[in-house]
Amino acid sequence: MKKKSLTPLNEFIDKKVGKKGTRKRDKFETDYEAFKLGVLIQQARQERGLTQEQVAELSGTNKSYISKLEKDLKDVRFSTLQRIITEGLGGHLEISIKF
Repeated sequence: MKKKSLTPLNEFIDKKVGKKGTRKRDKFETDYEAFKLGVLIQQARQERGLTQEQVAELSGTNKSYISKLEKDLKDVRFSTLQRIITEGLGGHLEISIKF
């Protein structure tokens, strides 16, 4: 039986979405960052044993906003995000810029 060689992730994305710098790839990258943020918030909430409603109440927002954020909300105000993480989840927000 012949084994298939695995394609590196970057090559796979280049083929399926397009090369870096193309409009389609830029949209993909932006959407992926929003998806990662939602997953991180959901994981942090679950690790702390909190419901979406509890996080919303603690952070001064509503359950539907937390739900949308966890499911890929693209536009979130920095101040709201910071409040959700610090007050709602009891965490600390760290930001970095990478090139």
